[in-house]
Amino acid sequence: MRSLTIKKTVSGAVAVVALLAVGVAAGLWWERNQAPGGGTETPADAAPGGPAVLYWYDPMYPTQKFDKPGKSPFMDMQLVPKYADEGGDDASVKISPGVSQNLGVRLATVTRATLDSKVTATGIVDFNERDVAIVQARSGGFVERVARLAPNDVIGSGAFIAELLVPEWAALQEEYLALKALGDPALEEAARARMRLGGMPESLIREVATSGRIRNRIAITAPRGGVIQSLDVRPGMTLMAGQTLARINGIGTVWLDVAVPESQAGAVRVGQSAEVAFAAFPGKPVQGRVTALLPVLNDARALRVRVELPNQDGRLRPGLSAQVSLTGSGGESALRVPTEAVIRTGRRALVIVTEAEGRYRPVEVILGPESGNDTVILSGLDEGQTIVASGQFLIDSEASLQGIVARGAGSAVAMPAPLALHEADAVIDEVSDDSVTLSHGPFKTLSMPGMTMEFALARPELAKGLKAGDRVRAGVRETDDGLVIEKLDKTGGTQ
Repeated sequence: MRSLTIKKTVSGAVAVVALLAVGVAAGLWWERNQAPGGGTETPADAAPGGPAVLYWYDPMYPTQKFDKPGKSPFMDMQLVPKYADEGGDDASVKISPGVSQNLGVRLATVTRATLDSKVTATGIVDFNERDVAIVQARSGGFVERVARLAPNDVIGSGAFIAELLVPEWAALQEEYLALKALGDPALEEAARARMRLGGMPESLIREVATSGRIRNRIAITAPRGGVIQSLDVRPGMTLMAGQTLARINGIGTVWLDVAVPESQAGAVRVGQSAEVAFAAFPGKPVQGRVTALLPVLNDARALRVRVELPNQDGRLRPGLSAQVSLTGSGGESALRVPTEAVIRTGRRALVIVTEAEGRYRPVEVILGPESGNDTVILSGLDEGQTIVASGQFLIDSEASLQGIVARGAGSAVAMPAPLALHEADAVIDEVSDDSVTLSHGPFKTLSMPGMTMEFALARPELAKGLKAGDRVRAGVRETDDGLVIEKLDKTGGTQ
């Protein structure tokens, strides 16, 4: 009886095992025949029936691609999948028309036109230093009378300044009159020449010859109208020959000293027209002309440009400030886009180009000068392309989140100087020709804590002679592709 019970128990166990085996086999068959792709396991990040995964990437290093999911070798985080999208590629971002409208996306066209420069700057009115008269005593004498004048007074041409008594002229004039009475033309002309050499003006010589009287006093008058900048004559003074009495600066024309920002200095040329607006005379602009580009920048690192202005009515006085618009045509055609369409990151400039089916692609460009509301494009775009003029920052942010890198604009133009290196102490874990894995301390200038991660080498020779376990001082540089090793200096022995 007991033997029969044991046999039944064993038979039951065998039956259970057999049923389990059949169930497992059926499950495997079902998985092979029902899984997508003929038995290929669907990634955890992809929905069944959804787009295929192109690759996985670390959002902190979007240009580094991986063929399978897992943990990022750079940061302590899981890799993110990049899905395929019909009608596009992995270098552009697709946005539906509704979302584009909500973002306020406004488009513009890359155009080619003649480069007309317009520079707006500020200026200060100054004297025209070419319109200066120096009043001097041609002979030594005594100052008997001086006009009631003072520096900064405005006088007209021929205005009386001072009267001088010149004793030497009396003897010269008496000699001339005596020789003239003899009736010898040669002697008379010789006496006239001596009076000229004595500093007597021709008008005074003619007056003595006509009247026959001694005139040893002379009135000093202004040779031109303007502002008295200096007046160094007083009644009773004794003057030497050639001594300066006054300095007069004409005000028929004035100079405008314009400070043009260094970034716009290349757009200014001699001969350009200038429209000058003064706050003191609203609605009454003055037209002038650029006459000189001074060779030295001012203290604010701005180019000093000299503009000459007419001042017939004398209302433009030195010290007045003005807004200046300098216009000119370079005669060259150039590609241009609205300035608002350009994204400046500090190290490069981007423009968002539109493509078919609602796709947008960031493109790196090389910028030229600004012309009005437009910016010249030296490289990166073609005439007729459609670009985003408003809302481009949100599209660029979306492209960055998706790991899209802007297409380069060419290498014909010199790139900016490399940024300063960020340094930390580290130990080499693994080294190859193009990369190195470091267990590094904190990069304080990056606010980056210490960790173990792989870095790309800027040059293979940086790792020459180094091996795993070596202690080094690492210097990294920030690039669009992540951190790149620029320096590996061995600091000690091997760990």
